[in-house]
Amino acid sequence: MASPIWAAKPLFRELAMSASQPSTAGQRFRWAVDRELPLQVPGAVNAMCALLAQRAGFRALYLSGSGVASASHGLPDLGVTTLADVLDDARRITSVTDLPLLVDADTGWGSALMIERTVRELIRGGVAGMHLEDQVDAKRCGHRPGKQLVSVPEMNDRLKAALDARSDSSFVIMARTDAASVEGIDAAIERATQYVETGVDMIFAEALTSLDEYRQFTAAVEIPVLANITEFGRTPLFSVDELRDAGIRLVLYPLTAYRAMNAVAARVYETLRGAGTQIDLIDSMQTREELYEVLDYYAKELSEGKSNRK
Repeated sequence: MASPIWAAKPLFRELAMSASQPSTAGQRFRWAVDRELPLQVPGAVNAMCALLAQRAGFRALYLSGSGVASASHGLPDLGVTTLADVLDDARRITSVTDLPLLVDADTGWGSALMIERTVRELIRGGVAGMHLEDQVDAKRCGHRPGKQLVSVPEMNDRLKAALDARSDSSFVIMARTDAASVEGIDAAIERATQYVETGVDMIFAEALTSLDEYRQFTAAVEIPVLANITEFGRTPLFSVDELRDAGIRLVLYPLTAYRAMNAVAARVYETLRGAGTQIDLIDSMQTREELYEVLDYYAKELSEGKSNRK
């Protein structure tokens, strides 16, 4: 079998061959994509989740727009949160870890001027990259029915605004297409190839339903393609090995940990309310020592004590 197109085309060849990691967030993200095939990118809804993912050995992180809406604001993923909302959560994550963070920028929150501002603010916030989607501004979750798309020229205008706004050329601009479940796989691939011609760095192929569809995408697109392996959606839960064989370069798990956290929290509240004690929950909890280890609590406490004695 011939090697897939992407195999011979690292994004950041000189850094992929280097023993030392690059300095900017965008460079670190490109370096990680070249080092791990495919790169697993878990979602982190807050700084603590980011630290836990880092300890588990992941090389990159993701901030989901749906996660920002529901975890931070108790709102559905219907385009109701703002750039400021996303920036708050992104900065909290980039302040505690050097892992590169990919951010869901929805449709860019407005006009070309707003998209330009989005890029500048995310770079200023230490973010590695963002993806823009080709839905209308009143967007829906990518795995829900009733999605509507903008025209290819309008999407390309969004992407050009983002590309032109980069003060850091390594900041990753990823184009997400939701066309597969609206216009069909051939139209989605055609859209993706036009976004590549516009100059984007990566493609987010949303809501595909088979490995064959991913193979069609990666055969037609000469830049890295991301597979969104989200639970309870249209896409089956393909394994890393299956997606590697299909030519996928990045595998996204946007809300896996968050959904598990919510399920556990619901059981905890129900048990605490019903039993009047948490004694039966202790074995399922993170201990105080485990929390302190993640936070490097004792070293920071010692450092603070020394500072106060000066």
